[in-house]
Amino acid sequence: MHKKCNLPSKVCVVCQRPFTWRKKWQQCWDDVKYCSERCRRSKQHILKSSKAD
Repeated sequence: MHKKCNLPSKVCVVCQRPFTWRKKWQQCWDDVKYCSERCRRSKQHILKSSKAD
């Protein structure tokens, strides 16, 4: 068992906030890019706005 302070973390692609490992991501941690469902759903909006620049 890990202590919370020792868990790996990443930065969300959409909101640029750090998030930490969760047990439900145990099998797919390398593929996780978003901190939440809200960020995952809003990825389309972010991608469209970045291409317009």
